[in-house]
Amino acid sequence: MSRIDRASRTIAAPPATVYDALLDRAALEAWLPPEGMRGRIDRWDPRPGGGFRMVLTYLDPTDNPGKTSDETDVVDVGFAELARPARVVQTAVFQADNPAYAGTMTMTWRLAATGDGTEVTVTATGVPPGIDQAVHEEGIASSLANLASYVEGGE
Repeated sequence: MSRIDRASRTIAAPPATVYDALLDRAALEAWLPPEGMRGRIDRWDPRPGGGFRMVLTYLDPTDNPGKTSDETDVVDVGFAELARPARVVQTAVFQADNPAYAGTMTMTWRLAATGDGTEVTVTATGVPPGIDQAVHEEGIASSLANLASYVEGGE
């Protein structure tokens, strides 16, 4: 059975609001980088078949060297499916010389209305073997916490 990394969180906002934050360039730059990183989007095309390139920079790369350089992870993300307001499917390819980070990872963001807002579940398949599962799931959970703060704070 292939590996599946996942995390979920209930966010106090309607699915349409959460969905919009998944497809807004400034929003993604603000909330997607997990704790200990900052992000910049270099290319942006928010449509099915489009995508973006994100440069993630480690604030302290001492114990966590980047995949692309000592300080960065560069990832090309494609929008495989956009189903407003319920689902976003992305493909992600890291720019890295190390074959342990090669391949295309699929990230599926599912949004389901709940009495308290939106249950957001993220599943990742095809995760490159060089990415530790526990660290990856922690990073997804960190991004979800940032997303919650972003949309609940009304930014």
